[in-house]
Amino acid sequence: MFYVFSHTPTVNDVAATPYELEMHLSAGVIHQVDILFQVGCVHQEFVQIWLANQQLWPSNRGESIRGNATVISFREFFELEVGRSILTAKIWSTLDTPWYEIIINVGLLPKKIIQPLSFDDLLTAARGM
Repeated sequence: MFYVFSHTPTVNDVAATPYELEMHLSAGVIHQVDILFQVGCVHQEFVQIWLANQQLWPSNRGESIRGNATVISFREFFELEVGRSILTAKIWSTLDTPWYEIIINVGLLPKKIIQPLSFDDLLTAARGM
């Protein structure tokens, strides 16, 4: 599965009160995250991605992802559980105007596809040989 979310900051989306974009996902494993910053963002539009009260990306709490004519893209292995699969992107800008749309892509697959065998499954298979 591949999810796409976007938001264009406004004058109200500042560091003290960022826009909170709820990203409803299914349960599974996030294996890819892309955040697209358009030309003109000039590192003055910011994104953090949270699960409840835990900042996921960037991993160092309090920091933010930013760019200009850039796709920030990274592989991941983050499992979302049923009932706990809503991420929140906090988005804000220090630009006066204009503002540019930020696009967030999330690749998510069932765990059995990403990791068909657990470590225990491998041990069991090795013992059977």
